[in-house]
Amino acid sequence: MPSDAPFPDEHNHAICMSQALGNAAKLCLQRGVRLTPLRLQVLELVWRSHKPLGAYTILENLQTAQGRRAAPPTVYRALDFLLAQGLIHRIASLNAFIGCLHPEATHVGQFLICEHCGNAIELDTPEITNCIMQRAEILGFVVKSQTIEISGRCAHCQARYAS
Repeated sequence: MPSDAPFPDEHNHAICMSQALGNAAKLCLQRGVRLTPLRLQVLELVWRSHKPLGAYTILENLQTAQGRRAAPPTVYRALDFLLAQGLIHRIASLNAFIGCLHPEATHVGQFLICEHCGNAIELDTPEITNCIMQRAEILGFVVKSQTIEISGRCAHCQARYAS
């Protein structure tokens, strides 16, 4: 796999996750918002892998980690906070959440989602966003939000499951 690929073979997820959690703590401090222990725990669960997680999977993992029952509204409030702070993205087609690679700046993400392994790769390609915004403006359309989700098969799965 090329070295500039989003998930090169030498990807160290422990470092990736540690940096993401450290950045989140720093950004929340700068913004004057509280990254409570529960919010941090939900963020850690989201960042455990590059596979988007649904709210109920997060709830189950949280209950297992805490050893006690947690209510769905608790998880949804934590997810709402993390979304509002730009620390995670929602993948609508999967009704799931994934950690944001660039939470320091508001942006529109594009996602490549592997149908085989379930990993999602966030792209932050301003040219795509700008093109959509320009075309919408020409058509007199006001864009409220946009998330671009592209499904297919990642390079690793292509190589692994080649016929």
